[in-house]
Amino acid sequence: MTTVDSISGKAKVAGVMGWPIGHSRSPRLHGFWLRQYGIDGAYVPLAVAPERAEQAIRALPALGFRGCNVTVPLKEIAFRTVDRLDETARRMGAVNTIVVGDDGALEGGNTDGFGFIENLRAEQPDWTAESGPAVVIGAGGAARAVVVALLDAGAPEVRLVNRTRARAEELVADLAAVGLSGGVTVVDWVSRETALDGAALLVNTTTQGMAGQPALDLPLRALPVTAVVNDIVYVPLETPLLAEARARGNPVAGGIGMLLHQARPGFKAWFGVEPQVTAELSRFVLEG
Repeated sequence: MTTVDSISGKAKVAGVMGWPIGHSRSPRLHGFWLRQYGIDGAYVPLAVAPERAEQAIRALPALGFRGCNVTVPLKEIAFRTVDRLDETARRMGAVNTIVVGDDGALEGGNTDGFGFIENLRAEQPDWTAESGPAVVIGAGGAARAVVVALLDAGAPEVRLVNRTRARAEELVADLAAVGLSGGVTVVDWVSRETALDGAALLVNTTTQGMAGQPALDLPLRALPVTAVVNDIVYVPLETPLLAEARARGNPVAGGIGMLLHQARPGFKAWFGVEPQVTAELSRFVLEG
């Protein structure tokens, strides 16, 4: 791997902004690519409290930053602060990638859906969104990104399942406001098993199954064995949901790839290189 021992006064600088930020694996991820491609640049963690977020985002051009990633709980603040939004960010209602334009304007995008789809295509090349209904568990920001990405990719139906029906209905209403509610059906939690009938894809967007959290309470009896099962959780790399799905013969896709692929567009915009997602990168990021 090519290495850069130090950065110069001409270094390209980007980072990740959140509160807290110490848990973020993005500096490790982007640092790997910077070393791999021998780029004179840096990617730094930026711990910014929500009440200072707008000020910090506005300061990026003055500080010479090429841009930054934005993570919880600042994605919605970034959405309201940037000067320009791309269409994907507008529909998702959140910004996770900011690029400082040549004119100094802040350009907001959202690459979470891109990362989700690219990970599925990399892990399961035979999968297509048009294959059949998708079942999405959860109704938070990650669920919104997944639902928008699936609709954009051509999914004929998305069944949204959440413990609190009102929150799922609120998400559907938000999607309707940006013209995307068609094809999304809310399913009650008590009917979650029946939602799996005939599905071609199952996605868990909740924290259930994450290290320290209980496993997702979702029997897979009604799920076709041909359906792809994806869990966006990546600690552990194989959640109880993925282990059960693999044991019954379902094709599976883990969550680490979504993190890696969503980082590609920002890295290219800031540092001028189209990075590649590899097994070596995945291992390096997971070791951090």
